[in-house]
Amino acid sequence: MRPLLDRIFFNLNYYLFFVGYFIITRFIFLAYHSDYTADLDSLTFWMIPFKGLRLDLAAASYFTFIPILITSVSVWLKNKLTKSIITVYSYLIIFTVNILFLFDIGLYRSWGMRLDATPLMYLNTPKEMFASVTTPLLIGSIAFWIGFSVLLCFLFNRMISRKLLQLEAVKFWHAPIILLCIIPLGIAGRGGLQTVPVNQSNVYFSDKMFANHAAVNFTWSFINALSYKAYSTDNPFIEMEIDTAKSIIEAARKPLRVSITNDSLKLFNTNRPNVILILWESLTAKVVAQLGGEQNVTPNLNSLVKEGVFFDQFYSNGDRSDKGLISILSGYPPQPNKSIIKNTNKASSLPFMTKKMSEIGYHNSYYYGGDLNFGNMNSYLRNGGINEFVSGEDFKKKDWNSKWGVHDHVLLNRFLSDINKEQKTPFFKILFTLTSHEPFEFPGTYAFGKDSEANLFRSAHHYTDEAIGKFIAEAKKQPWWDNSVIIIMADHGHPLPALNGFFHAQHKFHIPMLWLGGALACKDTIISNIGSHTDFAYSFLPLIEGDNSSFEWGNNIFIKSDAHYAHYVFNKGFGVVNQHGAVLYDYHKKSNLINNNEGLNSLVDLGKALTQVTYQDYIER
Repeated sequence: MRPLLDRIFFNLNYYLFFVGYFIITRFIFLAYHSDYTADLDSLTFWMIPFKGLRLDLAAASYFTFIPILITSVSVWLKNKLTKSIITVYSYLIIFTVNILFLFDIGLYRSWGMRLDATPLMYLNTPKEMFASVTTPLLIGSIAFWIGFSVLLCFLFNRMISRKLLQLEAVKFWHAPIILLCIIPLGIAGRGGLQTVPVNQSNVYFSDKMFANHAAVNFTWSFINALSYKAYSTDNPFIEMEIDTAKSIIEAARKPLRVSITNDSLKLFNTNRPNVILILWESLTAKVVAQLGGEQNVTPNLNSLVKEGVFFDQFYSNGDRSDKGLISILSGYPPQPNKSIIKNTNKASSLPFMTKKMSEIGYHNSYYYGGDLNFGNMNSYLRNGGINEFVSGEDFKKKDWNSKWGVHDHVLLNRFLSDINKEQKTPFFKILFTLTSHEPFEFPGTYAFGKDSEANLFRSAHHYTDEAIGKFIAEAKKQPWWDNSVIIIMADHGHPLPALNGFFHAQHKFHIPMLWLGGALACKDTIISNIGSHTDFAYSFLPLIEGDNSSFEWGNNIFIKSDAHYAHYVFNKGFGVVNQHGAVLYDYHKKSNLINNNEGLNSLVDLGKALTQVTYQDYIER
């Protein structure tokens, strides 16, 4: 049994060697950027390696898979051969990872981000890549790389490699037992057994962005970027010359790119209302009676329409929460087959509505009943300047459903309680519901039963509708109501309840948006201009004297014009809706699937242009 345990402990020691390496390089990173580190308090400084350990454990697991495989077959190999194979493999890893470390530590000051796959984009132009590096710095970097790598190889040989020569022979049936070490290693690689695999959001913890960046493991970041092909500069949606595409977009948007102030629109009775944004998970127009949907699924929302301003031709730009959040808060169009929120470095380059609100005195906070690390939400929001969060970990597990997080009524009760205690005004509070997400679990009666997925979906929305209805009813009694606007919108639509026709037709992306509150100067108003998530920040900020100039993809939904349109994407396709109808284009078939628009060709061209140009923008960020 001892020879078997020796091989298992060898793999453990191998794994811990690289964990130790990542901890050491993190302190080197902090020392190298000592001017940034000096701005951190003591607690934040020591939280960096603690928070970063989770990604360190994940990254180290990637390198340990091969040694486990080799030691499992070493029952048939001589120790000297086993040692040679693992040693050569490990030396290559050490020299390669140290190159990545040098890129990471050197580029951070210029790029303001930890290493991802971006340097790969410049491999075909090495002269330009090193143009800004002085000769002394280049020589010093090479010397450090070689010296540090040789030192690590020496330590590896003394601490790890030589132990392979001391291994005693084992039985052939020990091989599968050794191979079982891959199971805990795989768990470490995904960051645990939780629903959401580990991602960059897991290490973001501070309002000091340097502290968050320092906690990121550079190797994990690089490998993660490779796995998502974030380095790719190929645009699969090129259909026309780039200048032609930009001209089509400019012509379509020119009449819609005008800022309208509250003084001219007279929508609010104050220029600095408190703002509450409620993002309702998967709220499709198909269950909202006021939008031609089913009558009894959202009765509270239906009754509230006459109390505010209702947008009945509003669309989501994507079909998932990660795309919806980016479109709403950054006014940035989603890509058909990518999600920019999962690439922290690209996402941090986006404009943020929350930052613009902060600039004019708003205090930002974010409420979500689940795991903030889902979909890399945490890192995105912290980059956006939000520093006050309430999430699932702030609630007792008895208030959770089986998978996603806290029931909506529990979250809304906490939300109301905190607003009533709010001292900092004006405030911008965002709440994201989740009970109407699969698996549609909640306490109480299922109004439409549980006999089908569609009825579970209806029942979940009925429950959330009741919870939001009670929140609004209580909010009306509070002193802050008169100076507040509450905006309710969906993060995206949903395939359920199913309708006949194409899966990605416009009814899937049609969603409600309703503005309520005592700060509204008008009620029982319907705005039928076609708009989408990407128009929200651009249209809203001027109403509170905010700057919307950086939201380059938005149109103003309040402009009276027949030029309004909404563009949405799905995997390998897009749809465009305007007052004449809609087009639905599939890149696989290279054809339009829906033909109910008078200006079919021009609308298809607009959709192609938007998809092509916005994807190119994503590549170049």
